[in-house]
Formats: sequence, structure tokens, C-alpha cells
Amino acid sequence: MAELIRQEGNQVEFKVTVPATDVTRAYQQVWAALARDVRVPGFRPGKAPKKVLESRVGTGYVENEVRDRLLQVHYPQAVRDLKLSMVDAEINPDPLKDGQSFEFTVKGDTYPEVKLGDWKSATLQASAPDITDDVLERTLADLQERNATFETAERAIEATDMVTIEEQGEEGGTYPVYLDVAEAHVRDALVGKNQGDTVEITVPAHSHGDHEHPEHTVTVKILDVKHKQLQALDDEFAKSLNFESLERLRTDLKAELERRARQEGDNARREEFVNHLVEGMTVDIPSVMLERRREAMLGEIKDDLSRQGVKWDEYETFMKEQGKLDDFMADLGKNAETRVKRDLALEQLAEDTGTTLSDTEFNAQLSALAQANGITVQQLRSQFGPNGLNSYYASIVREKALQGAIASLGSSAASSEGESADAGEEQPAQTEEAQAE
Repeated sequence: MAELIRQEGNQVEFKVTVPATDVTRAYQQVWAALARDVRVPGFRPGKAPKKVLESRVGTGYVENEVRDRLLQVHYPQAVRDLKLSMVDAEINPDPLKDGQSFEFTVKGDTYPEVKLGDWKSATLQASAPDITDDVLERTLADLQERNATFETAERAIEATDMVTIEEQGEEGGTYPVYLDVAEAHVRDALVGKNQGDTVEITVPAHSHGDHEHPEHTVTVKILDVKHKQLQALDDEFAKSLNFESLERLRTDLKAELERRARQEGDNARREEFVNHLVEGMTVDIPSVMLERRREAMLGEIKDDLSRQGVKWDEYETFMKEQGKLDDFMADLGKNAETRVKRDLALEQLAEDTGTTLSDTEFNAQLSALAQANGITVQQLRSQFGPNGLNSYYASIVREKALQGAIASLGSSAASSEGESADAGEEQPAQTEEAQAE
């Protein structure tokens, strides 16, 4: 049961009481999981006493697991029952005991008041690109290129050859160069040369990432020259790609191109519609909301850098030295504001359209996501945590509202076209009657 304690502006406080029966059920589930997963020498699986199991996992483990399970279920449910749109929350749980009800209080911020413009009359211009015969032929030609073979050529290098070169110097190496996709300065230096020649390639000044490279010269030796051999577009080529015939390859390839085109068109319509919502909405966004989103995005960047073995402090220092830190932080702030505005617009769209999500639908989404990541639903819930689960729930509702709104625009457009066509058919009859009079 959820009880609203206080709501002032965007700040809210409420209390949740979890029935004793739910608490006991959660304890039973945690003990059952321990008995199943924890192996204790001298005891058969599932037969070890609770005290022995607890000694294996540590004091307080069971209570923490039960508390997490209860919060993961009852916090999002309380938010839905109270019809609150939470941005973030601080959850303060009371002591927990088996057989007794469990209470926790929540303090947090809700989304600000948002007013959307007249999105129902919006006309979306984005559409799927046409898959013409020319597009199909160019795609087949690309398949030919990607499946080409290379054979040794005893002649001067031509612009479509593959050339194996050995870079001279202490840090040199041997590698192939595909001239049809090589930089112009590389291609110009090598075309016309022969196997065994030593060539100097002048590399113009350029930027690579955050580094500036001045013009310099690289000396290479040509080790091998091979010319590209394209396969004929015939049934044998199709069979090499596991298609029974060239005609079947064309048919399946066109179907796949059309599927991708539809997807591209759908994505473009989504972006156009969301931009329309954002541009037409009225909202006063609290600075704390923008700051939280900015900090969350910065945290994601730090995590990405860490996975690449780069410390944030070092990266920050480097950007300062390059004079790029201020621009980086400014762009981060703009991106954070864009994301917040999109979320606010879609959150209000869901509310205006009365979009809801049943427990069955939400559990199905959780199951699919857990399966895709090779973990259990309970593990996924634990990874999300109460706030994460609530955010995930909200994201699904927003997506559902977005799809429904775009579909309704399509239906409205079709109806309008039908009415226009009907009116157009009636007009000549009215004209004829007027002429008869």
C-alpha cells in the first residue's frame, strides 16, 4: 500500500507498506535459492540448515536479498499506484523482519509540468527510400567487389590492384594496400611502380583523433602486386553465397533492402515526430534535472574510458592541454538538455494518450531482456535496482506511446485522403446538377 505524505512542486515524499505475507514469501524465495545454489560439504543439496547456509554467505546476506527483492517489486508498483512520474528517488527502508510488514519511505523529484503542442495534426514528411532497380544493381556490384579474388600480376601497378608493401625503418611493418579505397596520396605514389621498387610516399599534414600530424615521408618497398578478379554475376556466383540461383539472390536481396528501407523510414518518422513534440512543448525544466542527467552521461563516458584502460583524470588533463575541455563540457550539457527534453515530451505524450503497461507486458519485456543477456530475471532486477527498474518501465511506456501516436497519425492521414477522394468524386455530380438547373 502506498501513501502520499507530501508533494510540493516537483518534490514528493511517500510511504509504502509491504504486507507481512509478501515479506514471508520473499524470505522463502531467498532461502530456497540459497538451498539450491550453495553447496555445503556434508549435506545433500537443499538439506543444509539455515544457520549453516547463512554462515556460508555471511551475516545479513539474506536480509539484504529480501529487502532488494521487495524494493524492486513494490517501489515501481507504488509509483504507478500514486500516478507519479519519478525522475530520481532516495529510498529509506525500515528494519526488516520475517513475518512482519515492511515499510520504506521515498523522497524524490517528479517530472515538471509539460504542455504539448497540437501534435495530432502533425504531418510527417519522412519516408522510406525507394529500392529501385539501380539500387539493386549497385548492391549486387558491391557483393561482387566484396567477394573478389586477387591474383598475382607481373606488370606495373594499376589503380584497382592490391599491393603488399614493407614500410622501412625501425617501426616498419608489412601490410596490404587496396588501392581502389586507398588515400589519394598513397594511390598516386604507387600506381605505375613495379614489384621490388622502393617508393617514398609523402603524407600530408592531417588530424587523427586529438593529435595533429605534420607532413612527413614514408619509405616503402613493394613486395607483391595482385590484380582484382571479379566473379561473373551468374548462378555460380549466387551458389557461392548459398543461394540456389541468381534470380533467387536478386529476389531475397531486394526483399532485404526493402526491409531495411522500411526500418530507415520508420526511424526517420520517429525522429521527425519527437522533434515536433519537443519544439511544440512548453516546460520549465529544473536545473537539478539537467545537472543529474549531465552527471549520469559523464559517468557513462568515464566507464567507457575505463573499459579502454584510460583514466578520466588523464583524459581530462589531455583535453585541458588541447584547449578542448570547455567545448567538451558545453556539448555534454547540450546533449543532456536534449535527452531530458525528449524524455519529458514522451512522458507527457504517454500521459495525454493514457498509455499504460500491464504487469504481464512488463514481465515479458524483462524476460526477453534477461534472456538476451544470458541472465535470470531476478539477476536483471538486481542489476537494475529499484530506480533502474522504474526508469526501464517508464522507457517502455514512452516507446509504446510513441508508436501509438505515430500509428494514429498514419491512420488520420489515410482517413483524410479518403475523405478528400470521396469529396472529389462527389463534386462532378454536384456540378452536373447545377448545370441541369
